[in-house]
Amino acid sequence: MTVLLDPPLWPNHGTLWGHLVSDSSYEELHEFAARAGIPPRAFDRDHYDYPQERYDELVALGAQPVGTRELVRRLRASGLRVTAAERRDEHA
Repeated sequence: MTVLLDPPLWPNHGTLWGHLVSDSSYEELHEFAARAGIPPRAFDRDHYDYPQERYDELVALGAQPVGTRELVRRLRASGLRVTAAERRDEHA
């Protein structure tokens, strides 16, 4: 039962963005995001996007830093990963 975050590497809107996920439940993820003041609109099917300036704060709140590959591996293992095919099906 861990909230994980990867390094902010993805550029958009003049900053870099990272991903915040849970390796156990969406409930845990949503509770952490609410406690951290991350708005619900930042949720994207299986993760929250966060801006680079929040990284240290999220770690201080208890999110465990991991590399991007580890984050994806653990999200898949949890059964919470939304695949590319599932994302396409949502828009069909």
